Formats: sequence, structure tokens, C-alpha cells
Amino acid sequence: MEKAGYLQKTGCRAVDSEGMVHEVVDVHIRGERFAIRRSDLVRAVSGGMMVQVEELTRNYSCYLGVTRGLAQLSHSGKALNIELFNGGNFTVSLNALRAILFGRERTAPIARIPEQTSYRFRRVVEGQQTIGAVG
Repeated sequence: MEKAGYLQKTGCRAVDSEGMVHEVVDVHIRGERFAIRRSDLVRAVSGGMMVQVEELTRNYSCYLGVTRGLAQLSHSGKALNIELFNGGNFTVSLNALRAILFGRERTAPIARIPEQTSYRFRRVVEGQQTIGAVG
């Protein structure tokens, strides 16, 4: 896996579209800046729920924009997987993430998950029957 960015706790408070203020964790992936609400991130780490990865804009203050992806705990429970809708899949170690959430560290590396080929071509053996759909 290749390094694709980092997750950073800056103490930034961002305003959402409804005017509510949230403490966020900055997510920097391949030169783009996103945010995950800290309260949602704590719930995701402890309960395994999905959280939104939102656009983050800075203009004298921080503002949350549209949802650009989703993040959830991995099946093994050792990482947080981030899926950007138009940008690929990424992961951050749960140990590094906990260190950020509880104040021991300020940054954690994010790695890109390599894309897997979903199509496997099978060789048809001579004399093998094939099943087809009748339309």
C-alpha cells in the first residue's frame, strides 16, 4: 500500500449547512482536504457505524460542505476504511486513529488500498456444459 495522505487533529471547529458547530478531524488525501466530525468518528470506532467524509472549506473559519465519501471500521477491526465516491479506497490504522482522538498524536498516515480486479476469466473445458439465461 502506498501513502496517500494523512489524518490530522487541528482542533478546528467547522460550521455545517444548518449553522451547527462541530469539532472535526482533518483528512488530507492526495492534495484534497476533507473532514470527519469528531463525535461521529468516536462512535464509528467504538460501535462500527458508518460516518460521512465531508468537504472542508476554510474562509476565515471552517465550513463543512457536501458528503464526498464514507468511512467505516474494517472487517478485522484494526483499521478505519475510507471510501471516497470518486477517489478510491483508503485506510488508516485504528491504533494511530485512537492516538489522535485521545490526544497522544497529531497526525496519522493514510494509505491507499490497491484496487482488486473483480473479474476472473475461467477457461471453459471442452465438453463442459454452460448455463445460459433464457430471455
